[in-house]
Amino acid sequence: MANNEAVRTRFPFDDTTDLDDARRGFLGTAQEPLIRDANGGVVWDLEAYGFLARTCPATANPSLWRQSRQCCEHGLFEVVEGIYQVRGFDLSNMTVIEGDQGILVIDPLLSAETAAAALGLYRSIRGDRPVTGVLYTHSHADHFGGVRGVITGREVAAGVPVIAPQGFLTHAVNENIYAGTAMARRAAYMYGAALDKGPQGQIGAGLGPTTSTGTVGLIPPTVDITRTGQTEIVDGIRMVFQLTPGTEAPAELNIHFPDHAALCMAENATHNLHNLLTLRGAEVRDPHEWARYLTEAIELFGATSEVAFASHHWPVWGRERMVRFLSEQRDLYAYLHDQTVRMLNEGMTPLEIAEQIELPPMLEKAWHAHGYYGSVSHNTKAVYQKYMGWFDGNPAHLWEHPPVEAARRYVEFMGGADEVVRRARTSFGEGDFRWVVQVVNHVLFAQPDHAQARALQADALEQLGYGCENGPWRNFYLMGAYELRHGSVGTPTVTASPDVLSALTLEQLFDALAIRVDGPRSWNADITVRWNVRDGDRVTMRLRNGVLTHVAGHGPAVGGPDVEVCLDEADLRAVLLGGTAPAKLAEQGRAEITGGTGKLAELFGYLDRPDPDFAIVTP
Repeated sequence: MANNEAVRTRFPFDDTTDLDDARRGFLGTAQEPLIRDANGGVVWDLEAYGFLARTCPATANPSLWRQSRQCCEHGLFEVVEGIYQVRGFDLSNMTVIEGDQGILVIDPLLSAETAAAALGLYRSIRGDRPVTGVLYTHSHADHFGGVRGVITGREVAAGVPVIAPQGFLTHAVNENIYAGTAMARRAAYMYGAALDKGPQGQIGAGLGPTTSTGTVGLIPPTVDITRTGQTEIVDGIRMVFQLTPGTEAPAELNIHFPDHAALCMAENATHNLHNLLTLRGAEVRDPHEWARYLTEAIELFGATSEVAFASHHWPVWGRERMVRFLSEQRDLYAYLHDQTVRMLNEGMTPLEIAEQIELPPMLEKAWHAHGYYGSVSHNTKAVYQKYMGWFDGNPAHLWEHPPVEAARRYVEFMGGADEVVRRARTSFGEGDFRWVVQVVNHVLFAQPDHAQARALQADALEQLGYGCENGPWRNFYLMGAYELRHGSVGTPTVTASPDVLSALTLEQLFDALAIRVDGPRSWNADITVRWNVRDGDRVTMRLRNGVLTHVAGHGPAVGGPDVEVCLDEADLRAVLLGGTAPAKLAEQGRAEITGGTGKLAELFGYLDRPDPDFAIVTP
């Protein structure tokens, strides 16, 4: 592709500094490349990206190929004496800090299986040291999900600390529960779940190779970091913390290790432009605050650090290089914020800003500022959304038809589906793939079974993917092409694990139940249920006007509840999660029901089950 050839001449591909840093301190890697779950299924393959050692083909952007090549370096690496990282065993890195008696594990990957393999590799090289502490830098699953691969709940109960930033548990649980089904489905696109790994398929996610597919767990923190400057000592390891809420995650922190002159930047400064709004879906992140916290990190720790490392990618050694790296990362987020706000105040729309904004030359030349994971395009739209919401101010966009109805009208105006496809083929031949996918999308939403439209759309999405510097963009395009050709792949990885569900409060469980109510079907229902929790509180739940509300205590019911259920909290949790039914508990003698079970059955009958396989590229 012409775009990919232009990339080769635009950037300094003879600069091997990043690859050299990615390999620096290498101590060894696993002899067995396949990491398996208890049933023998492969959850990670260390050799899956071996093809990246070859020359970049025409089916990949050379810049993304370069980034992916560096991300797939796997093994145990020494950052400085006493600090080690296992990289290439998952999307994220696992960091190990050696203490007086054992080790502190920072961010134990996404899956228990990959974390256990990473710990096993460390021990095979550095010795069989016990885990004397665990630290989560932030509330995303790829930084806590593998915890049960490095430590047990019994060890934590015996006193091994689990450290996390204030608010960690609430945010870790919320993100995976309320909108978890939709996020997980879109994450399958973002990480290219169904794509073969290879030059025409998945070559990486920019932030790391991809996500593992093992067992996701969660052990709640036992030590909260509540303020910047807080100091903790675990097994002789001194740590000074900087809280950075609202940056890359709603609960996040950086850590300075004064005895090692080392600074852990969590996921706040990595070798790419990060997301201000991840394509899988999340709350918009604040680039203004992100930049401010990076400035604070430089002021607090820049003069006393000789290396900065993070939970993705490779470290930056040397004080001058480190400060320049952090400063450029700071300038990157500040520039996108400030310029987007300036342009929206000139009346520009999100699409116009995304198309026109350019990075300063010094940032464009910095490899670590490239949009391998986030992008200038979708990050500027996120800034607009943060300040202005979804509406661009044009009344023509205030009450548009939904996709299918609009598509039918567009296709009719354009002369019918066959004519649109015929003209789109001409655009395809001219290399205008952006226009092809935009216009053929209308055909697919008007006539989803139109075979020629599906084939052309898949081909155009594929060509867009081949030209992307951004890993998730490439994966989204290629996943769209894949599902048009082969059908839906659903949601391969689910982060709402039993551990995550058990961390939900009763308040969160009732809220999660409420968002499953089918409002129109329950408009005329009026049902009140009182849950009497043994050795606990009463919770009164009422379904009325299609809304399921709950209050602690007797609640607002007039004339008493329709049904009253007395049970243990564990059984109530099982009921709310769909694991059992009150009638069954009553049969087993574990619940007493007053008022009969008919109203209970009616209420639970109004609940929808989320669809983990909803359509994306078709209606």
